[in-house]
Amino acid sequence: MQDQKQKERDAKPADTAGQAGWKRWLNYQSIVKQVPFFLFLALLAVIYIYNGHYADKTIRRINKTAKEVKELKYEYVAVKSKVMFQSKQSELVKSDAIKQLGLKELDQSPAILRDSVKAD
Repeated sequence: MQDQKQKERDAKPADTAGQAGWKRWLNYQSIVKQVPFFLFLALLAVIYIYNGHYADKTIRRINKTAKEVKELKYEYVAVKSKVMFQSKQSELVKSDAIKQLGLKELDQSPAILRDSVKAD
């Protein structure tokens, strides 16, 4: 019985030492000492959240720009094919702009001009 009481007495100081450790962490002065660290952690959290939002915004802008580039590429190909089609001789003859200028299609082959004076 005395051994058991002795063990209980020995156990109490260990428990109170553990409680004293927690009390030391929870007293006002130690909390005040930790405020700068908590503010630093809060600042890091804000920066982390901002960085995530900024990355999402950048990705959205990149995707939007890529979509615009793709649309402009399609428009370029369409305009280029239209110009190629309209620049064919048969299409030029049909156009009203050529007729307004008074230009006509040649019926005979073009004349070849030669230099009468030969240069040495």
